[in-house]
Amino acid sequence: MKLLEGKTAIITGAGRGIGQAIAKKFAEEGANLALTDLFISEDAEKFAEELNKTGIKVKYYKSDASNFEDCHTTIENILKDFDRIDILVNNAGITRDTLLMRMTEDMWDAVINVNLKSAFNMTKAVLKTMMKQRIGSIVNMSSVVGVSGNAGQANYSASKAGMIGLTKSTAKELGARNIRCNAIAPGFIETEMTAKLSEEVKTQWKKVIPLRRGGTPEDVANVTAFLGSDLSAYVSGQVINVCGGMNT
Repeated sequence: MKLLEGKTAIITGAGRGIGQAIAKKFAEEGANLALTDLFISEDAEKFAEELNKTGIKVKYYKSDASNFEDCHTTIENILKDFDRIDILVNNAGITRDTLLMRMTEDMWDAVINVNLKSAFNMTKAVLKTMMKQRIGSIVNMSSVVGVSGNAGQANYSASKAGMIGLTKSTAKELGARNIRCNAIAPGFIETEMTAKLSEEVKTQWKKVIPLRRGGTPEDVANVTAFLGSDLSAYVSGQVINVCGGMNT
């Protein structure tokens, strides 16, 4: 039996990068997938079509995770199509990096809304269903900079630190209903976002990583699948660093 067979998972920010890698891993493990993103490209649609050919059910939903009402409407539509929700992966995120002295209010608000408020919105929207089922796993995508901070990323670091606080509080509130909540804190992961960095910056990053390499989206996806599965049935309120030993 596959790790996630028979489960239905929602993954936000699933149009590319880590979100799409998580979707692929979940599909391989037998999960049905409701994938959300603000923009759904032709490549994403083709990606869903290919996954559907494997025998699972996959559907994309255009949704603004930072909008409270939009999230509730999206969940209502998902329930019409899938009947249940077993796993929620709050992966939607953006960056607006600059030094604090140059950071505008709009840059701060955009990152907090997309990265942190979206997790509140989606968690709030699935709670009624998960509580009725008396089972569920919520995985929040934090970051190592949410644990340690980083110059030039005050907004991003604050949003990811907030994800950790939200994770631990959610785990304590919902544990009695058999709903688990954990966070993943990726380190330097090689995605489209990090591809924009110079080779010099990438080299400096790798020097401080004990495993001497950047992580892959698949590295994050593997841990997400574990947290979504019954293998982690007694794991809740935890933050798992996927960083090659960088944050020890």
